[in-house]
Amino acid sequence: MSIVKEFKEFVMRGSIIDLAVGVVIGGAFSKLVDGVVKGVIGPVVNVIKGEDGWPSLVQGIWDLGNGVLNFVLLAAVVFFIFVKPINKLRTLRAKPPEPVIPSGPPEDVKLLTEIRDLLKAKASESPSAPAI
Repeated sequence: MSIVKEFKEFVMRGSIIDLAVGVVIGGAFSKLVDGVVKGVIGPVVNVIKGEDGWPSLVQGIWDLGNGVLNFVLLAAVVFFIFVKPINKLRTLRAKPPEPVIPSGPPEDVKLLTEIRDLLKAKASESPSAPAI
């Protein structure tokens, strides 16, 4: 049973999860950069060289828009499906801070107790004073 516990601790460590998210996002970003180079920069260079690259430039810009949309959607899915729940789990597993227990009653209660005791003492000194 300790092997399972150790494996769970290994997987739940922040560095492993961060690395996994980084690999997924990095792969998606690599596809995005590849789309920019092949779909936009390459056709622009062809147009500058005098070749007919306009149709491929338009298609490259369209593909780049799709690539950006795919990247944003993948990043959102990774964040909301994996990162957000794991962060919530980490905060739940963290120990809550120890509550501060004051020693003795608060100052206002002490002051009111002193006033009450003084009034009782004064009332007991003079028998004609009304009792409180």
